[in-house]
Amino acid sequence: MLLVPCPWCGPREEIEFRYGSQAGIAYPTDPEALSDEAWADFLFLRDNPKGAFAERWYHVAGCRRWFNTVRDTATYAHSSRRRLRTRATRDRPADAVGWAGDRSRQADLASRSTVRRSRRS
Repeated sequence: MLLVPCPWCGPREEIEFRYGSQAGIAYPTDPEALSDEAWADFLFLRDNPKGAFAERWYHVAGCRRWFNTVRDTATYAHSSRRRLRTRATRDRPADAVGWAGDRSRQADLASRSTVRRSRRS
């Protein structure tokens, strides 16, 4: 039995989770401009190393949250895990959102939260 360490619920059986793909894949800045081949590469081609690999997992049968973990693909041992943040806050700027993800997406999230705060004033 493989135990997956959820950052919120603790170690749980693998059957409670869904694998979400490689972590840290940046969304294309202009997806409309991509050729069909480039779009297919973005959607389907991922690294497949032997050893440590950053992945996304979703806890379906528990807290229903996404998180990133580093798993050794040879031994299945999880060496670290990190909660995902969905938006920037005052104490955590946009460059700290998520985990080695898309900086332009993080900047977009930060600007949206600034706009929301200014509309409330």
